[in-house]
Amino acid sequence: MPLCAILSAAMDSLPLAADALTLARWQFATTTLYHFIFVPLTLGLAPVIAYMQTKWYRTRDESWLRLTKFFGTLLLINFAIGAATGLLQEFQFGMNWSSYSQFVGDVFGSTLALEGLIAFMLESTFIGIWVFGWGRLSERMHLASIWLVVAGTWLSTTFILMANSWMQNPVGYSIDAATGQARMVDLWAVLTNPIAIWAVAHTLLASLMVASFLLLGIACWHILKGRNVDLFRPVVKLSLYMAIPISTLTLLVGSEFGVALTGPQPMKIASAEALWNSEQPASFSLFQIGGFSVDDQEPSFSLDIPYLLSFLATNTFTGKVEGMNQVQASAQAKYGPGNYIPDVKLAYWSMRGMAYIGSLSATIALLGGFLYWRGTLEKSRWFLKTAVAGISLPFITALIGWVFTETARQPWVAYGVLKTADGLSQSVGPGEIIASLTAFMLLYIAIGITAFVLLRRYAILDPPQILPAEDAKSESEPAPVY
Repeated sequence: MPLCAILSAAMDSLPLAADALTLARWQFATTTLYHFIFVPLTLGLAPVIAYMQTKWYRTRDESWLRLTKFFGTLLLINFAIGAATGLLQEFQFGMNWSSYSQFVGDVFGSTLALEGLIAFMLESTFIGIWVFGWGRLSERMHLASIWLVVAGTWLSTTFILMANSWMQNPVGYSIDAATGQARMVDLWAVLTNPIAIWAVAHTLLASLMVASFLLLGIACWHILKGRNVDLFRPVVKLSLYMAIPISTLTLLVGSEFGVALTGPQPMKIASAEALWNSEQPASFSLFQIGGFSVDDQEPSFSLDIPYLLSFLATNTFTGKVEGMNQVQASAQAKYGPGNYIPDVKLAYWSMRGMAYIGSLSATIALLGGFLYWRGTLEKSRWFLKTAVAGISLPFITALIGWVFTETARQPWVAYGVLKTADGLSQSVGPGEIIASLTAFMLLYIAIGITAFVLLRRYAILDPPQILPAEDAKSESEPAPVY
């Protein structure tokens, strides 16, 4: 008897394996969040490397070429692992969520097909050309290849977020009367979904924030150790020039993203505030104790800012924000009996974790900018150590943001169209899910350790020296043949 079958049968007998839906959600959550660890770094680091190579191309300053190759190594490690984990994540649609795939495949599959046929092919092809094109292509063509990698990665994310945004706000579809499945009727409506527009902007800004803090942390580490100080001094400047405005823009775009979600998903906004009854104007709770369940709707303590929730949800200080009780009643009238309230405590704290850690990142960036302006950053060892530790903050913010986005939509997998429970594969048992989840987790632990060791190892090495033979060829000189 195969080992997987034995493990599956054993797991089916465990009390934990009683709920296939919960296990399938855990598996999708772990694969998605694990994959998303690598996504923002690729999205943010690729344009930074393209900028560095452009600086070298224009100025002939060898230090920019050294930095291009130094951070390019980190990009390649991250890209390879991100691509592998992304493929595993997409397997979930056929493994545990085949009912969902069958129902919305005509709509959801269209954007994923665009991502695979256009964006992923573009980024994967040209990153190979960029890696193996050193000294083989003309400088201009080689520079173009890294910018095409940037275009491919950003297009890839755009198409994927269009697919995810359809789940948040289904548009451009109809239900086939014969099959009961969703059918695409307006591709343009799907591509211009207002949720998608804000989601793309928010994700790309968050990714640039991840890259800027990685640059800042690595540069500060080298300065702290007294190594390559002159080389990494411009990196500190570049990272702060990125982090300061982008941290502010990320918070502003995130606020507008919340406004865009208020209409199609009023329950998400209400649960993020643990607001049980409608208020006009509505206060924003900075911190509260209790008030997170139907049986306990009044917090024992709450620190509020008057009018702020109205502004965050409606862009006016006197706007009305619907409460969960009212949204629940409306949902029952529209969709039938059932519980349409997500995990309130998780929604409340994940939203604040995202906002508070993002604000902490912005504060560190502003502090760094102030110290750099005063000329004391390199002497402020406390800040150099803070910057190194701060590398993790934008990663954590991005992951918490995904937790909020997906869990606060429950019980819907496609909001108002298909419930999560109805999207589950009918032929997959709890034991099989536990077996595959265990295999995935063991694999991911091994990959995660490998990724961390490789990234850390190459981040603390000295940037490569440029040999005379590697120096730039002019555009009039032919590329060497190998």
